[in-house]
Amino acid sequence: MSHYLVTGASGFFGGVLKRRLLREGHTAVNIDLERDEDTLPGLISIQGDLRDASLMKRVFNEHRFDAVFHVAAQLAHGMRMDEHLLWTSNVDATRLLAETARDAGVRPFVFVSTNCLWASNLGHPVHEDRDTPAPVELYGRSKLAAEKLLEEFTGDLEIVTLRCPTIMDAGRLGLLAILYEFIDDHKTVWVVGDGDNRYQFIYAEDLATACILGAKYGKSDLFHIGSDNVQSMRRVYETVIASSGSRSKVRSLPKAPTIAAMMAAHKLRISPLGPYHYKMIAESFVFDTSRIKQRLGWKPTLTNEEMLLKSYEYYAKNRDEISGRTNVSTHRKPASMGVIRLLKWIS
Repeated sequence: MSHYLVTGASGFFGGVLKRRLLREGHTAVNIDLERDEDTLPGLISIQGDLRDASLMKRVFNEHRFDAVFHVAAQLAHGMRMDEHLLWTSNVDATRLLAETARDAGVRPFVFVSTNCLWASNLGHPVHEDRDTPAPVELYGRSKLAAEKLLEEFTGDLEIVTLRCPTIMDAGRLGLLAILYEFIDDHKTVWVVGDGDNRYQFIYAEDLATACILGAKYGKSDLFHIGSDNVQSMRRVYETVIASSGSRSKVRSLPKAPTIAAMMAAHKLRISPLGPYHYKMIAESFVFDTSRIKQRLGWKPTLTNEEMLLKSYEYYAKNRDEISGRTNVSTHRKPASMGVIRLLKWIS
């Protein structure tokens, strides 16, 4: 049995990982700005700030961790964003956490990063070594900065960085809840352009498996992770709609004027979609996952269609309760539609 620190385990994926570790007989400490709704055997939850040096020192003095899973992150979703909070939470807190782990002699350190390091279709599966990140918004830049500062610790820590696309499972909401509401209300589901773009997801339990394997890896490395057999977004949406019994249809919006409208709505702060979203919504983006398969022996278990259907069915079953959520993490409550509400009215 091992004892782990999981940052951000009050949130969506951190909660998945935390509960997975507990199911496997381990114990865990969660540090999160949000209150942890779970009270489980073997779990200690601390509501606190990862930027608080005295808190971090106390936690590491009181616990002997076998590994650190750094999942916590401030997101840029929404029409209002505290840029200072986002940067210091994603960058400064990561440095403090790495420094504290190093000083405590805790070497395994798994960092969950993102595909938001890019915002354009590179025309091929994106590889760890051959494709240089080029983020276009603050969240992506903050995660890249965190990756780079962790490179300074590779002599003292075993840093395993996992770059992942959108994480999916039952309970994953945020911006996806907008799509689910359209499907549940039998509204038109719109794609930009012809909808033939392919965008990769990752099943939360598959990412948790990669985290656990990474903690046992014994050295530093960088891995891209994601689903296999990625189909077009039109086909994924049509599969979910058919499987759910919804009467929604998938229709196209003209690409250039739609993206221009999304850019304008973002600048006016009336849309939850930021630069990354409106640049990628009609583009293809898929990670090359050969390295993690070869070096960690990891493989995905669900396709995009299976993940999205699982997540939608949770939404449909719990919609009334979900609509009343407030003090939970961004991915565990619906994003505000903003101007997208107008599109629903005419769909």
